[in-house]
Amino acid sequence: MGLPVVCLVTDRKATSNRPLEDAVAEAVAGGVNLVQLREKDLPTRELLDLAQRLQAVLEPLGVPLVVNSRVDVAFAASVSGVHLPADGLPVVCARAVLGEDRLVGRSVHSAQEAQRAAAEDLDYLILGTVFASGSHHGGPTIGVGALHAVVGIRVPLIAIGGISAMNAASVIAAGADGVAVISAILGASDPRAAARGLHDAVSQAWNSRPTPSPQPSPRGRTAYAAHS
Repeated sequence: MGLPVVCLVTDRKATSNRPLEDAVAEAVAGGVNLVQLREKDLPTRELLDLAQRLQAVLEPLGVPLVVNSRVDVAFAASVSGVHLPADGLPVVCARAVLGEDRLVGRSVHSAQEAQRAAAEDLDYLILGTVFASGSHHGGPTIGVGALHAVVGIRVPLIAIGGISAMNAASVIAAGADGVAVISAILGASDPRAAARGLHDAVSQAWNSRPTPSPQPSPRGRTAYAAHS
C-alpha cells in the first residue's frame, strides 16, 4: 500500500445510477490507490458478487480492495484484506481467517482510540470524522487537531470525513498519510476528474512536508513508500 493514500469508500447509491465498477475504475484512473467496499445493506451473496466484480477490475491495476467489516466475504472473494470498525473483531481473529499477508485496517474516532489501536497488528488506521460530512450528517467532528495529536504512530493514518480537494492539504499538513472519501468522488459528475483533483492536492501537500524517515509498520512493512 503506497503512500500517500487516496482511498475511495464505496456507496453504490451515490453514483447517479452509474455501475459502481465503472465509477471505481474511473476513480482509479484519476489516482485512487485503495478501495474499501462498504455496502452494509447488501445481503451476503450480493456483497460477495460485488466484491468479486470489483476485484476483477482492481487486481489487474494493482489497487488493493478491502471489504468493510466482513472477514468472511473478504476471504471468499480473495481480496486484499478487510477494514474493521472500531468495535469490530480483534485483528488476530481477522488474520487467523485471512492470513498474515492480507491488509487489515481499522476505523478510529479519536486521538485516544488511534493511539490504542496503533499497538495492534494493523496495516493502517482511518481516523474521523475530521470535517462535517454528508454521510455522518450532524455528527461530531474531531478537526485536524486530532491528527496533530497522533503524529508519529507506527501505522499509516488516513483521514476521513468531509474531505475534498479544497481541504485535503490541511489534513496532510497535520500529519495524515492519506485521505478517504465517498461523495467527493462518487458524487461527482466526472469521478476521474474528481479523483485527479484530490490526488493532486494530496500529492502536492505530501511533497511539501519534510521527508520522513522510513517507519516500519508493526508487521515489518515500510510505511513510507513512493507513490506516483
